[in-house]
Amino acid sequence: MALLLKVQAAYDDSEKDQVIKVAAEQSPGQKTPSEQNGHGLPDGQWSPPRSFASLAKKLKPAVVNISTSKIIKDHPPIDEKTPKKEGREWKKSDPFWEQFDKFFGSQPRKFKSRSLGSGFIIAQEGYIITNNHVVEETDEITVQLADQKELKASIIGRDMKTDLALIKVETKESLPTVKLGDSEKLEVGDWVLAIGNPFGFEHSVTAGIVSAKGRLLGGSPYEDFIQTDASINPGNSGGPLFNMQGEVVGINSAVITSAQGLGFAISINNAKDLIPQLREKGKIVRAWLGINIQEVTEDIAGSFGLDKAKGVLISNVIKGTPADKFGLKRGDIILEFNGQGISEIRALQKQVAASPVGVEQTLKLLREGQEMFIPIKLEEMRDKVKDQPSREGKWGIMAREITPEIAKGLGIKEEKGVIVTEVKENSLADKAGVRRGDIILEINRKGVKTLEEFQQRVDELKEGDYYLLLVKRGESINYLAFKIAQAEKQ
Repeated sequence: MALLLKVQAAYDDSEKDQVIKVAAEQSPGQKTPSEQNGHGLPDGQWSPPRSFASLAKKLKPAVVNISTSKIIKDHPPIDEKTPKKEGREWKKSDPFWEQFDKFFGSQPRKFKSRSLGSGFIIAQEGYIITNNHVVEETDEITVQLADQKELKASIIGRDMKTDLALIKVETKESLPTVKLGDSEKLEVGDWVLAIGNPFGFEHSVTAGIVSAKGRLLGGSPYEDFIQTDASINPGNSGGPLFNMQGEVVGINSAVITSAQGLGFAISINNAKDLIPQLREKGKIVRAWLGINIQEVTEDIAGSFGLDKAKGVLISNVIKGTPADKFGLKRGDIILEFNGQGISEIRALQKQVAASPVGVEQTLKLLREGQEMFIPIKLEEMRDKVKDQPSREGKWGIMAREITPEIAKGLGIKEEKGVIVTEVKENSLADKAGVRRGDIILEINRKGVKTLEEFQQRVDELKEGDYYLLLVKRGESINYLAFKIAQAEKQ
């Protein structure tokens, strides 16, 4: 026993020596980690909390469970066992009943579809934020508060593009609310807390860290997701993601069902500017230019005489839009939007999406090798017109001239022009995705309306030349560019 005490004392003395030595090596006035923030870490860094209990207890009252229902009408299938109807057996193969149902329809069945979600209260009078997909196309919305009280809710406004919705419950009580934080201040590795209604297990609390920021799931310019490993499951949608100060920094929205530890929340900064519009107008008013755009690749840059790829290329200007009215042209390359450099499609989309309607903006363009500035006023986005995704392609095609018969047979509007009939296997075009049915509008900025013009444009090309195609595919118009090598010239 004495030996054990002696060894322990020696260990303690050694440990003290180490502490004294470390303290001596610090410069005068320098704080030890334990003196900096009480957590033994430098300022701005926090050790894992011993418990989330007090934080969860404080935040739970402002988090709600949302259940929705919708009446679905369904036509029952006709089967061989259906009883006789008006003295005649109702069989699937009976032409009489087939025609009868064709003209009058079968008697629909009705059943109620239910779904679950979450939300959080942002105003004492009963305004609640949730996901659009939680409440869209529903007949009834019921909100359950933390004290188990249930209230009916109505939709005030919603937005499909950001998956946000604002609903309201009617109550004479002052409800507890959350505080909205600043998602820009989040750091990868920060602790976060999710509260929601997963699978109907009300007010479930999970914790994790910020795994990544600025995630894109669908490629929309309005997306800005926080990735977290805090457990998020079906039913968590619309619920809050809190930081350690108890502020909402995200709106839980998506989960990848095939993987564990992958949850996504809409950045609260993406929502804060939209909430007043949802409350006042019931929708989000967005500005738009009215153009189709695509990335400027090295080949496209070379074909436009640029020394390097920069900006985004306008491949089509939609008639009657702000871009059309203010003189933007196909082939213009947008370099800046209101003094902000544009290096990719998403950068321009985000700038336009954040711009107010009717306020003059300035675009810096490259047109025919000359830089210029064009003032433009954006208009409200029209729901019926959508930008088409741009595609790029390569050379290696066969084409035919469009005749009225071909146009009618294919159901296309164009009765003149050249249509791609074959894409050669393993050619540059094949590898890049050029498809049969593409309509060639221009070759190297020159119009193509006949097969003769097409062949003439091809014959004009020399080895080392850039080849710039303008093609139409469905409703999308895109530029395709590449450089001709000796073995590839037709």
